[in-house]
Amino acid sequence: MEPSVTLFGPLDAILGGQMEYVLLALAVLNIGTRLFAHRSHVKQADEGGAESISRNPIHAATNVLFVLAAFYYATLHAHSGVVISVLVVGVFIADFFEFEARKVEARRGIEIERPKGAIGASLLALLYAGYLAIFFLFEGVVSSVI
Repeated sequence: MEPSVTLFGPLDAILGGQMEYVLLALAVLNIGTRLFAHRSHVKQADEGGAESISRNPIHAATNVLFVLAAFYYATLHAHSGVVISVLVVGVFIADFFEFEARKVEARRGIEIERPKGAIGASLLALLYAGYLAIFFLFEGVVSSVI
């Protein structure tokens, strides 16, 4: 579906029809970097305690890219863009608080848990991004029912 309004001109022409796949790729990449960041947090907590735990710059970058891509998608498709933006901002906020929770766990000397809230939020965003990306497969069935 081509956007009717081109707010960003050439960027819309290049990415406009592919943004669903970009969002899906960023969702998968974000989950992968979260796994990597969690492993490094556990290692940092074992080696140096709570003060040595730091944010993973690659994971932080994927979070920012994911948020920016979702906001850009909202300029292309208002309804689904707002939905994915809300989900992605939820992932961003969950990641922020999960990082602080890992530091508290390290200070208390308890086992570092998985970031369950951020994992749940990112899986929900992944499901919706996947729905947006593969909607063309069952668009005919949905349009015949509706």
